[in-house]
Amino acid sequence: MAIFNAQDADSRMKAADALLVNFADTEFKAVALQVAAMAAQEKNDYEKMVIYAERTLEVDPKSYHAMIMLASGFAQRTREHDLDKEEKLSKAEKYAKTALDLLKESPKPRPDITDEQWEGAKKDIGAQAYEALGLVATQRKKFDDAIAQFKLALETSATQDPATKVRLAAAYNSAGKYDEAAATVDALMADPQLHPTLRQFASQEKMKALKGKEAKK
Repeated sequence: MAIFNAQDADSRMKAADALLVNFADTEFKAVALQVAAMAAQEKNDYEKMVIYAERTLEVDPKSYHAMIMLASGFAQRTREHDLDKEEKLSKAEKYAKTALDLLKESPKPRPDITDEQWEGAKKDIGAQAYEALGLVATQRKKFDDAIAQFKLALETSATQDPATKVRLAAAYNSAGKYDEAAATVDALMADPQLHPTLRQFASQEKMKALKGKEAKK
């Protein structure tokens, strides 16, 4: 209860750590570690997220939530000249694909969730895995593959993530498909509720698309 009643990410991680110290064999160990990993992700604390997520998988090897966090984290944090670049991207790809396989047969986590709610949740969780695969393809400069994965994320989700649309526009630009990039951005920016930070990134992709089209003339 201390974990779920915590008011912020730091408090959730502290409560999870306290539980695991005081009750090392608790049946809630996997849940506590997963919540701590999500809290670290919320804080953009990549190192702690990896530690908590990997510990989650040691306790629950079928935790698709932990797999997707690791897949996204490895894909986003890998850099062009990292010596272990391909090793991390291969891990990310494996985690994302395994999570998608596990989701297909995964039962409802709680009996109070309706079948409809669970189907919607599975779609959104799966979309995160497809997005992670899109990030992996982007890092490998396989932009057509990235486009396909980002589109899958959007098409299969119950609730589309605007950030995925920005990444799709960026992949279109990187692939030299400037008309598609501009159209994606225009549709996204038509949303008056779009977060200002995402609007700024979308505007940057629109400028890249316009400059790219101009350069091709």
